[in-house]
Amino acid sequence: MTQSRNDADVAFIKALAELLNENDLAELSVKRDYGDNDSLNVKVSKIGAQPVFQQTAAAPMAAPAPTAPAPAAAKPELPADPAQHPGAVTSPMVGTAYLAAEPGASNFVTVGAQVSEGDTLLIIEAMKTMNHIPAPRAGTVKRILVGDGSPVEFGAPLVILE
Repeated sequence: MTQSRNDADVAFIKALAELLNENDLAELSVKRDYGDNDSLNVKVSKIGAQPVFQQTAAAPMAAPAPTAPAPAAAKPELPADPAQHPGAVTSPMVGTAYLAAEPGASNFVTVGAQVSEGDTLLIIEAMKTMNHIPAPRAGTVKRILVGDGSPVEFGAPLVILE
C-alpha cells in the first residue's frame, strides 16, 4: 500500500468516524472498490462511547485513491480523546444512557441547544434507577457522544458543552 493511499484511507476513516458521531450512529460499514481485486472495507462502530475502527484491504492498489474534497472551513482541533475536552461532561456511573425521558419523547438536549446549569442533559439507568445527569454549567451543546440506549462506563464522555 502506498503512503498516499494510506494517508487518503486514514482521512476517509476519520471522516467516517465524524459522520458516525455527528449523526448519532452506532455502526457504519463502507466498501470502496479501487479496481480488480483491490478494495478497502471499513467498519466503524461504537462500543460504549469509544469509536472502534476495523479496516481490511484486498490487494495493493494500482492507481491512487480518489480523495474527498477538503472541507470549506477548517474545524478547530479537538483533543483526540473527547474525555480530555475542557467542556466534556462525563458519566458519574456505569449504566445505560437515555437521551429522552421515555421512548418516542423528544430528547432532553440536541446539538446546538443552549442549556442552563442544572438542566437535564440525559438519563443514566443504573440498577433500575433513572439518574438525571444535570449540566454542570450553562453553555451550548456542541456534541452528544452517546447513543440512546447505549451502555456507558464511569468517566466516559457523554456531552461536550462550550
